[in-house]
Amino acid sequence: MQWMEAKVVFDSDNRELAFELIGSIFFDIGLKGIVVEDPDLPPVEGWAPDAVKPPGQPAVAGYLADNERLPFRSTILEQALERLKQTIDLRYQILYRRLDEEDWAHSWKAFFHPQKISPRIVVKPTWEEYTAEPNEVVLEIDPGMAFGTGTHPTTTLCVQLIEKHLCPGQSLLDIGTGSGILMIAAAKLGAAQVMGIDIDEVAVQIARLNLKHNRIASSHCAVLEGDLTAVEDRHFDLVVANILSEVIASLLEDLHRVLKPNGIFICSGIITPKKDQLLQKMNSVGVKPLSITTLDEWVAIVGQRLN
Repeated sequence: MQWMEAKVVFDSDNRELAFELIGSIFFDIGLKGIVVEDPDLPPVEGWAPDAVKPPGQPAVAGYLADNERLPFRSTILEQALERLKQTIDLRYQILYRRLDEEDWAHSWKAFFHPQKISPRIVVKPTWEEYTAEPNEVVLEIDPGMAFGTGTHPTTTLCVQLIEKHLCPGQSLLDIGTGSGILMIAAAKLGAAQVMGIDIDEVAVQIARLNLKHNRIASSHCAVLEGDLTAVEDRHFDLVVANILSEVIASLLEDLHRVLKPNGIFICSGIITPKKDQLLQKMNSVGVKPLSITTLDEWVAIVGQRLN
């Protein structure tokens, strides 16, 4: 399959906000993958001097299927960026480039290497070798065209919080599962049942493959295409959502349908300016905030459903 890379190269006084809002536009038009290029991020420890150079300008690249819907999606993207320009400080240009799936994969694989994201947990690509220490939990991930390598701050925060709050034998639901990394982390940390949902059929397929890569028994996991209505007849001990803050705010209204009383809700994908608004929303629907954690300007919130 061929894909169209639409790279939004931009400058803004509030880069973090711009990154999230541009990413949300791609989400709205049905993205099949996204790469955030941030020149302010430090290089991975141990990279050689001739490794891939950091980007010169901040950019968000979205990957759209090159099919009959591409012209429509491109127009929507351009119109949405123009509207965004009227609401925040933003100067941008869009660069389009056609490429096939193999080219896309190689273009970002150079940035994905084994990385320890907690004292116990290591995320590694399926195509690289890694010798684990006796106490380490290794998550093998091939994101394909889905979001979720584990190296993004929001994913790192969610994995760390799952490690902290999950008790062996509990159940977990991952909303917007992407590559399935949070399900895999929960299963390897002792969850009895893990379930993921995603509106993107490609993400669903990739998450299922990653669960198999990690030898998670099919009797202990499931991945469904759809929204909360696909699982509202079940209740979970933990629910996690690493998605856009606007989507988190909307799903809070229906969280009681899938989260047990006194159950734990972990969410990230939140930038600092939107933290207080989301905390107010949580309180209004009977979810008590327990902790707030930040990493590189990204926020993760842990809440507990009240009886």
